[in-house]
Amino acid sequence: MKDRTQRLDNLEAAMGYLQRLISARLEVHLGKSETVSVTAPVFRPDDSAFSHFLEEHKPTYQEYVAILLALAPQVRPDFFDELLPSHIAMGDHFPAFGGFRGKQCRGILPTGETLQFVLAGNNLAERIAVLHLLRDDHWLVRSGFLLLHPPPPGEPPMAGQLVADPEWVEQLLTGRVAPPAFSPNFPAQRVETELEWNDLVLADDSLREIGYLTNYLNHQQELAGDPGYGRHSRRGYRAIFCGPPGTGKTLTAALLGKASDRPVFRVDLSMVVSKWIGETEKNLAGLFERAESKGWILFFDEADALFSKRGEVKESRDKYANQETSFLLQRVENYDGLCILATNFRSNLDKAFTRRFEAIVSFAPPSPTERLQLWRKMLPAHLPLAPEVDLDTLAHRYELTGANIANAIRHSVYESVHAGAGQLREAVLREAIRREYQKEDRLFPADGP
Repeated sequence: MKDRTQRLDNLEAAMGYLQRLISARLEVHLGKSETVSVTAPVFRPDDSAFSHFLEEHKPTYQEYVAILLALAPQVRPDFFDELLPSHIAMGDHFPAFGGFRGKQCRGILPTGETLQFVLAGNNLAERIAVLHLLRDDHWLVRSGFLLLHPPPPGEPPMAGQLVADPEWVEQLLTGRVAPPAFSPNFPAQRVETELEWNDLVLADDSLREIGYLTNYLNHQQELAGDPGYGRHSRRGYRAIFCGPPGTGKTLTAALLGKASDRPVFRVDLSMVVSKWIGETEKNLAGLFERAESKGWILFFDEADALFSKRGEVKESRDKYANQETSFLLQRVENYDGLCILATNFRSNLDKAFTRRFEAIVSFAPPSPTERLQLWRKMLPAHLPLAPEVDLDTLAHRYELTGANIANAIRHSVYESVHAGAGQLREAVLREAIRREYQKEDRLFPADGP
């Protein structure tokens, strides 16, 4: 996600509005006024995370107030302490308002009762209507943004603390996404890139399929709210990336995230089968739960290890691998965002598996023409090619992936700079290419005309 810390105008205006709203509600409660009449702030879209959140979710008035109320102590710990004493002589000893003081945070923390008071005062019907905001099926709760902590046993449920999820708070206030805290045994990491779409070289058919994924990411939110389409379509979008290593699968996932402003998290499935029974499922469940409704793109790499055609169960490890495969498939099918599974060989996937996916994108090794594009894109500007270097010949003679070419150029550049050379010589490039062939145990082509 882009850094959106530079503009806080909308958030500051929203907090000022919440102060005026609470003051007006207190005036009505104390009989000093008959109605709550507060002018809402004018929303001006900017590049802040808070603005982006409001534009994406378009909350109702009640939802907007609930969001602000949960955010208030995160923004200003003394937010409610400034309001209550100016209206109530007994300050925070005001049962109708709800709220309580924390153990370490000495400010007043809002509860469900606080939300009821601000939105409904003593109106019973309106107070009951507030309960719908905190139901499990409401998007604020389903997304994990709003939490109502259980109160001590025997106390009213709405006496529980109203909390904004810490990950959402960090995202709204700083524009940054907190990385998931996985077990040390769980191989997952965030994937980012400084490259752009024009750095990606693929066949036209592959680029067309990737375009369909981009369309989904760009229009997912607006179509999900359509009363017809939203009810009859599957949640989320599932894609398989097929192709050998180094052909651009991970880069494409990172570019999809960059273009749609969504974080991408990569899970290495070749390492996901834990020696501790049940730990893999626990970590996978934690990943999906945190990613749910947050727009994260989940990229499961090396899917051959877990999603290949399953044979007989010969040992207990096979049994648990199959169990984890079934568990992951179920979570992938129910995920409401984009899930990508990467495999080196499409032939390893059975039909029952591929039918579950909306798109299959092929990442074939680059053709000579595509290799020539890759060479030209990746060569450094500050170190020109020597006159004897013919890129067209290199592209046609040596079958390299994009990753191979990047490695060969990197090795050549460092060797040339170390030697004090002002140009990239053909001999240095060929040696770097030979090393790439050697790493993959391939026969290096003999020089020819």
